[in-house]
Amino acid sequence: MTTVATVPEGTVHPYALSHLDSLESEAVHIFREVAGEFERPVILFSGGKDSILMLHLALKAFAPAPVPFTLLHVDTGHNFPEVLEYRDRTVEKHGLRLHVASVQEYIDAGKLRERPDGTRNPLQTVPLTEAIQQLRFDAVFGGGRRDEEKARAKERVFSLRDEFSQWDPRRQRPELWQLYNGRHAPGEHVRVFPISNWTELDVWQYIEREGIELPEIYFAHEREVFNRAGMWLTAGEWGGPKDHESVETRLVRYRTVGDMSCTGAVDSDATTLEAVITEIAASRLTERGATRADDKMSEAAMEDRKREGYF
Repeated sequence: MTTVATVPEGTVHPYALSHLDSLESEAVHIFREVAGEFERPVILFSGGKDSILMLHLALKAFAPAPVPFTLLHVDTGHNFPEVLEYRDRTVEKHGLRLHVASVQEYIDAGKLRERPDGTRNPLQTVPLTEAIQQLRFDAVFGGGRRDEEKARAKERVFSLRDEFSQWDPRRQRPELWQLYNGRHAPGEHVRVFPISNWTELDVWQYIEREGIELPEIYFAHEREVFNRAGMWLTAGEWGGPKDHESVETRLVRYRTVGDMSCTGAVDSDATTLEAVITEIAASRLTERGATRADDKMSEAAMEDRKREGYF
């Protein structure tokens, strides 16, 4: 008679993966799947926390070999200096290749126009899609997560884009049992979201566990900011503040980092990872919902941009 070992009720099985280990395992599997299925993948890397997490997972997925992907950043010209410094230092540290698509170059060439509100975040679409086409990338890793925003919650992990880099929700493919379909016609490509199932809290807890370095902008620091539409924006040459907007020095940090013209800071005294995690756990607003002005333009702002080719 065969005896089957049982684990007492209420105890953790010795071979069970923790929540963070399960998320890590899924992401590593996705990176390896793409490496085996596509010819020219690229990772979008801005120096923001989600792209930093993605790069860390990619390094883990292929260690001790080098990451078999190049990096791509769409630089709006209004990025935070601290984040750009971190981006360049990280690329050099790991011996990676970085392509930079510049919104400013497109404006100078007359291919794009400045917006009246000064924000350049929506202007990233054309440089991004043209870089993908010109460099013939067939898989593009992005750091989008389903908990961030409604349109991102609709995405599959492998999200097909047509020859114009446009997204059609009706062409979504089923992904049962973590089986991913990367088939695409010539000229099309696939956007890949390896941390799609992570939450903001998962990201921070994993960063703490792994000891991942982040730009100091994510922790509380004194900064010159001004209030616009209920958000604390960084003063700068991008167009803020206006005459009626007064600058003040406040203790703030950033939950998400994008264009200075649309990314708001939050009042915070969280100077450590532990304090940030405690703060995030108590929050009832998503990071984009609380601090991204470009997502407040309309209920469908992000989905409209995704249809045009934005991430």
